[in-house]
Amino acid sequence: MADNSVSGFTWHSNGENSPGPVLSGSGRSCRHQPELGTDAGQSGKSIARLSSRDEDERAAALEQLSQGFMGGLGLDRPGSEQLNKQTLLHLLQLSRSCPLQEVRERATELLRTAQEQGVEIPRALASGPSAFIHETQVLKEGPDQEILIESFLSSGRVDHITMVMALHPAYLSCFLRTQHALLDLDGPLPHHWRHYIAVMAAARHHCPYLVQQHSAGFLEAGGEESWLSGLKHAPSKLSSLQTLNKLLAHRPWLITQQHIQELVCPGADPRWSLAELIHAVVLMAHAHSLCSFVWGCGLNPEPDHIGGHTFKPPSPRHVPRSPHSPAHEDGRQELVDGAMEVEVLMKRMVELQQQQEEECTQEEMVTRFERERSESIPTAVVREAPPHLLLHLVEEPEFRYEDFAPRGEQAPPTMRAQDYSWEDHGFSLVNRLLPDMGQLLDEKFQVVSNLTYNRMAMHEDVDTHTLRKALWNYIHCLFGIRYDDYDYGSVNKLLERSLKVFVKTMACHPEQTTARIYHAFWRHFRHSEKIHANLIVMEARLQAALLYTLRAITHYMR
Repeated sequence: MADNSVSGFTWHSNGENSPGPVLSGSGRSCRHQPELGTDAGQSGKSIARLSSRDEDERAAALEQLSQGFMGGLGLDRPGSEQLNKQTLLHLLQLSRSCPLQEVRERATELLRTAQEQGVEIPRALASGPSAFIHETQVLKEGPDQEILIESFLSSGRVDHITMVMALHPAYLSCFLRTQHALLDLDGPLPHHWRHYIAVMAAARHHCPYLVQQHSAGFLEAGGEESWLSGLKHAPSKLSSLQTLNKLLAHRPWLITQQHIQELVCPGADPRWSLAELIHAVVLMAHAHSLCSFVWGCGLNPEPDHIGGHTFKPPSPRHVPRSPHSPAHEDGRQELVDGAMEVEVLMKRMVELQQQQEEECTQEEMVTRFERERSESIPTAVVREAPPHLLLHLVEEPEFRYEDFAPRGEQAPPTMRAQDYSWEDHGFSLVNRLLPDMGQLLDEKFQVVSNLTYNRMAMHEDVDTHTLRKALWNYIHCLFGIRYDDYDYGSVNKLLERSLKVFVKTMACHPEQTTARIYHAFWRHFRHSEKIHANLIVMEARLQAALLYTLRAITHYMR
């Protein structure tokens, strides 16, 4: 990375130590804006060069962009192009989130100049990356932003996912490496197919944020725009993933070797290779779990995406909100004595750590698991999906998550972690069929499982291992995975009901997540601690979905 001292936005970090440089950013997924559809000419090229790793080239690109822009305004010698919507939206994005101060300030200055000359300029509808967290809790001025600069130099932007994940830099580093490998590095699937598969997956959870992001990546990678207007326009090989996509998103325990056989056996038409299929499966599971993070953090649309900006001036009486933002509800709660809740939780954690050697029969352990997985936890009212963005990309939209063990009904067989686990089975299978991906996923699972800052709410020097493990195992419990050596009585002791409502909603019905249920749990905890919980939920959900599919592939291969 260029040795340039820059100041500007940096994101609060929980750790004392800064992580090493990120190997890559989020890749192709954001440089092209499908809403605009036309080439911005020299301005577009200049904007692309702003993410050059050469400091001199960045400076030259910034000057070229400025000259072309001023020429378009008629304030300089006439340029060869006129100002266009795409250039204005690119500048808005840079002015809001570029970690390079000189780029961010120049973009802001150019937009202000255009406005003074009577040009209608775009205005962001949201004040920060999250509708649940005030921007001052995420952004601040400071020089320690290496991870964000590296992300910008790799992908040309710092998106809202990166901004919020940067509260935990160690996790963000391995997340970006994994996503880059899935979308950009050599692999069995064409690059535009990868983004289209991610679009299909994100549409299952009504996630306009990811649908727009990957639609942009799809078009930039050479995809045909007609595919985005409906599944019927895509190749039959891609549409043949629909059954696996819906099961993976909502009820992965129903996936069997027959589903795999229908896609990869010699008589299948069209036929998937095992390498292609495992790539598609990891892409879908990655996108499904990322939907949980997007909805669970209340991420606002990017300023240059549909729903993220307006060209209308602000109303003097009303500040508009994005129609796609989850922030339609008032998330404020009545003030309660949350400090007492923290003390009770701390006490229970200590008690559980001291009782780890307590004798408990296997029958009692199973009973506690069954009690936990069959508990009735309500979720919010389902949001309607914006039809113009999503419904034409979803088959059977009524197919949703159902409790693994509905009360009074026969549940599917529980998956015992001892019979099929990531460590003993899934890791090696993924690594064999998609080299290095098993290692990248394993690193991500390990980082999020072991991530700790040894503090909780207002307390320092706290061992949070039991709480983190309870969160992880609760998610697996919701998906029908049981650990024989884990006492599920700990889940009820450590996870309050409001936390369970949030976690289950985020993992199983992410599109139903609201500001109200986000603010209802852990009221005295930092937002970064809530985001930490979101990361655990996202990764536990990802691993659970992968385990069921990998087990089916293993059975097919026998």
